[in-house]
Amino acid sequence: MAKIKITQIKSVIDRNERQKRTIQALGLKRINHSVEVEATPAIIGMVRKVNHLVAIEAI
Repeated sequence: MAKIKITQIKSVIDRNERQKRTIQALGLKRINHSVEVEATPAIIGMVRKVNHLVAIEAI
């Protein structure tokens, strides 16, 4: 399966709790923190919910 690199580019301060938990579930901890994950349908769905807070690139 393909891997993607997800980088948090905006803060979760003043966001709703659901978006904060989604960022946390993706493994992101702070701005400019990146994680490499498998591009499963569940991960893609999570990224779509917080796409305004993250940057995605294919690996």
